Amino acid sequence: MARNIEIKARVADRAALAERVKAIAGEPTAVITQDDCFFTCASGRLKLRDFGDGTGELIAYHRPDCTGPSTSSYVRTATRDPAGLRDALTRSLGVVARVHKSRTLYWLGRTRIHLDRVQALGDYMELEVVLGDGETVAVGQAEAERLMDRLDVASADLCKSAYVDLLLGARQPGA
Repeated sequence: MARNIEIKARVADRAALAERVKAIAGEPTAVITQDDCFFTCASGRLKLRDFGDGTGELIAYHRPDCTGPSTSSYVRTATRDPAGLRDALTRSLGVVARVHKSRTLYWLGRTRIHLDRVQALGDYMELEVVLGDGETVAVGQAEAERLMDRLDVASADLCKSAYVDLLLGARQPGA
């Protein structure tokens, strides 16, 4: 199972953060539209990511809800029929929620830096430090923390929940 260290943070000034990211990572490698459909599952999370171009990927993952760098273990499987797969999984498992976003992707070494605009939630940033086989979590966490400092990401802006949980919380009365 692949692993990475993740952090997610709210972004107040997307343009300013984009300039800081470009200064260390260069120009973005892609701007990606993503429609993530989350399904009911017994353990972890299961989502189908539809890229809107006839391709997608099914992603099963486990990640604790905590602020700061956390370990995510995941398995990704590509599909050339995301609509058909979403229909089959919806019929058999049921849908928890869908998250629509536009993601600007940057690479800095082995770290994916995402600037996300999430429908109904706003702007966020994610860091994903990809861990090698046998590499310790501490090494990835230290790398994520150094990048947070370089990008001036305040600990007060860190999120402990996935977008789907933030979206579901926003739908709750009084949230």
